[in-house]
Amino acid sequence: MYWEKDLEIMPREELVKLQRERLHKTILQAAKTPFYRKQFAKLHITPESIQTLEDLQNLPFTTKEDLRQGFPFKFLAVPLEEVVRLHSSSGTTGVPTVIYHSAEDLDRWTNQVARCLYMVGVRKTDVFQNMMSYGLFTGGLGMHYGAERLGALTIPIGAGNSKRQIWFLQFFKTTAAHILPSYALLLANLIKSEGLDPKKDLNLRIMLIGAEPHSEETRQRIEELYGAKAYNSYGLSEMNGPGVAFECPYQNGMHLWEDYYLLEIVNPQTGEPCASGEVGEIVLTTIYRDATPILRYRTRDLASFIDEPCPCGRTHRRISRIQGRSDDMFIVRGVNIFPIQVEKVLMGIPEVGTNYRIVLEREDYRDVMRVEVEIKSELFLGDLQKLERLRERIQSELRSEILVTPEVSLVEPGTLPTQEGKAQRVLDQRKF
Repeated sequence: MYWEKDLEIMPREELVKLQRERLHKTILQAAKTPFYRKQFAKLHITPESIQTLEDLQNLPFTTKEDLRQGFPFKFLAVPLEEVVRLHSSSGTTGVPTVIYHSAEDLDRWTNQVARCLYMVGVRKTDVFQNMMSYGLFTGGLGMHYGAERLGALTIPIGAGNSKRQIWFLQFFKTTAAHILPSYALLLANLIKSEGLDPKKDLNLRIMLIGAEPHSEETRQRIEELYGAKAYNSYGLSEMNGPGVAFECPYQNGMHLWEDYYLLEIVNPQTGEPCASGEVGEIVLTTIYRDATPILRYRTRDLASFIDEPCPCGRTHRRISRIQGRSDDMFIVRGVNIFPIQVEKVLMGIPEVGTNYRIVLEREDYRDVMRVEVEIKSELFLGDLQKLERLRERIQSELRSEILVTPEVSLVEPGTLPTQEGKAQRVLDQRKF
């Protein structure tokens, strides 16, 4: 049940003590970087003055723009010859963010991921098929090394090439898979098109889904399609990658590993701390990484604290599933809307298929929101009035959730564009 029992069920007071020890080392390490050394001097703060999370909150947030402006070496805390790997993500400006790892950093990250996988039941007897991209994206390599550390037979198949994915799933009797939630839905359709049943003809028992926000309804749909448990995973490259937080078998929130990170949840507009249960932006500080320490990083991911003790016995605090991203929000007629709100409604309706798209347009200086929804093909062969009632039902449930009445178009399966990578659900064609 536990990969590192002493750390996973450590009493809170001991965990807080460990955090303080690691935070102190992290602050001293951060002071070696050009970025934080300049920041400390500007604020007249000495590393010794930061001992607790409360002290840390005297520092400003670190943002993705800071990382871009610090390219390439202003966040590097060790000599370059001690770096054995870097991961990078490009931004809208074309300037990448770069995270460096020492050999010890990678070893710690691998152990962190192994802890997550072991928690949900992955063992050395499993066949683990990793359907995430490899390379500068952290999802592939992060999970790969964690699965190998457990001793599982690991298939580094990467993303895409669905027919090949299906062949490997069948031939090697894959029991655990790492996959995007949107791709899991797409792949189920493709498996069915091959005359197979994802539940009966595969051996999957564990699916690790993450890298894009998804609703509880989407998770339930995936579990129904494959007959496997689907566990929510949270991570970001600035904090290593996958494994920052993970569900346990109770699936009641994700345990965020507090021996690796300090967690804050703040109001995205004011930066003030949120109360327990209040949705806000996740802010993270690395406390167990040497090459690229990052303090108070604004993730833009929205979630809330879950303070109740978990039946699994782990003492690391939980966060809710990611509710969306503050920078994914779009505004229609003055109302703030997140794509995951639409997904939540659609995936809760049995007649709806696995693909949808939100199209935003501007007509006569007025916002128009259209939701295109694939529904089961047999519905187009029956009563047209029944089809219209379904359309009205979807429209009504969306209006109740997002407080805007969208136009709803029902289309046959396979009509809308699909992606084997992260799903692009919103097409904003408005010109202001």
